Amino acid sequence: METAMKTVTDPILLEIVEGTLASVEREVETAIARTARSPMIRDAHDFRAGIHDRRLRKLTGRSYSALVHPVVRDFPLETMRPGDVFFHNDVYLSEGGIGHLPDLCVTVPVFHGGEVVAFVQAFGHHDDIGGAVPGSMPSHARSAFEEGLMVPPIKLWDRGVPNEAALTIMTRNSRMPDSLAGDLDAECSACLMGARRLGELFDRYGRADVEACFDAIIDNTTETFRRELLSKIPDGTFVWEDYAEHDGVDPPRLHAQRITLTVDKAADAPLVIDFAGTSPQAKGPINHAGDYADGVFLKKWLAPVLRNLADTPERAAELDVNEGVVPLIEMRFPEKGTLLTPIFPAPTNARTFVILRLLGVLAGVLAKATGGRMPADQETIRYTGVYGEDDRGPYLMREVLGGGSGGRYYADGEDTIHVVPDSRNIPAEFAEARWPFVVERLGLAVDSGGPGEFRGGLGYDKHIRMLRDAHFMSIADRSILSCWGVNGGRAGRPFRVDVDGEEMEGLVDDHPVRAGQVIRIRTTGGGGWGDPLNRDPSRVAADVRDGKVSIEGARDDY
Repeated sequence: METAMKTVTDPILLEIVEGTLASVEREVETAIARTARSPMIRDAHDFRAGIHDRRLRKLTGRSYSALVHPVVRDFPLETMRPGDVFFHNDVYLSEGGIGHLPDLCVTVPVFHGGEVVAFVQAFGHHDDIGGAVPGSMPSHARSAFEEGLMVPPIKLWDRGVPNEAALTIMTRNSRMPDSLAGDLDAECSACLMGARRLGELFDRYGRADVEACFDAIIDNTTETFRRELLSKIPDGTFVWEDYAEHDGVDPPRLHAQRITLTVDKAADAPLVIDFAGTSPQAKGPINHAGDYADGVFLKKWLAPVLRNLADTPERAAELDVNEGVVPLIEMRFPEKGTLLTPIFPAPTNARTFVILRLLGVLAGVLAKATGGRMPADQETIRYTGVYGEDDRGPYLMREVLGGGSGGRYYADGEDTIHVVPDSRNIPAEFAEARWPFVVERLGLAVDSGGPGEFRGGLGYDKHIRMLRDAHFMSIADRSILSCWGVNGGRAGRPFRVDVDGEEMEGLVDDHPVRAGQVIRIRTTGGGGWGDPLNRDPSRVAADVRDGKVSIEGARDDY
């Protein structure tokens, strides 16, 4: 015990281990980005890596990742061998770690002394895994069976030998087999490389010392969040709810997502998040299967919102979200059959409507608790795209476009941010070279940010002129309801798409677009923070000069 305590408190070794984990995670992601085939992975960077210990705890905290739980559930540690690679994308058999079928997950065990000591994992959004429409996100799906190929945890590589039969089944079910095969090869190879790097860490410092550092990393996160962030929230009970506005099947209506937050800083789990009051499971694909493994994925998904309570933005950026946040949060789910507790085979491909909204609901309830010390609302992910055929055969262009973030008590919101760290729009130059259209405009959507003492960030304004007949697709929320403001701040502008002036709904699978027609996309602006009449006039003038606010908008709102 005495030796273990010395190891845990050794600052040099702890820094080495923590730095190595971050370095390996970044190296895995860099390798995937450089070797993947699909634009969604290679160019848009809609993927993540994560490192977990043998106790299934996430050690790195720069971003969220999937879970190792379903792999270990189906393949016990003692059955794993060096060179094994595991794969899954089945939402209902992922223990809550996978949200929809295009998110494919690769997991590689790390060995030391013949035993599993850690895991390297990568998961990302891939072009197509089958289903009713190109891109595997049918907006009008009523069943998971319409959404694509479901694969429970399987051994994709066995002791370094790929399972060619499984790979053939997956690529045969994809409309983009070459890019899918290339992406999987990139992800498997990168995770195997990461596993070798971590194995070297154990070889150099020994298992006992490295695992003690793992414990210290997680314990430090728990203590830091408790001391620096949770201390800013008063004890009590607070309620907030928000809504998804359509599900692709029923006419637009409010699908409620409610959080009742109970804070008791003296309790072992100071935060109790109760989802009672969440609407029933939707007929369409906006459900999210979150009530597995005690909600451990959702805890790590929502916990970054707490960083807004840090003393400074710089300090907030330093705080990682790893497994250390899990013991601080207790989640209480409603009975089966709600948006957060759907029953198989309820469709889930547009589950972003729920899990993104939950970020805002938690921010809203914390704003009530802390007198507005949280950012205003934002909606920073939606999918738009076109598909058809050109001289090279069938093509699919799908893009994840961000939006403006909410104004904060100390600064304006950021423009065109993406919720996935390091993700981005697809470069216009690459897009025009690969697909039959011209990007006529890619800029900021003027007046989209919510007015406020601190204005909401601006969304994208993108215009695409088709050179061939094609079909347009969209998976987007906030096309009716806007991102709300805080402390007197006003709402941002909602999502809008039109094809040559014909306005589209937020959920579209196959709207025909003729050659020469222009698709105009305006993504959401963040809500404003504080009364717009309190904004410094010089900042309003600067916004007008910079083209972020029109003269009319400045006159009407400020």
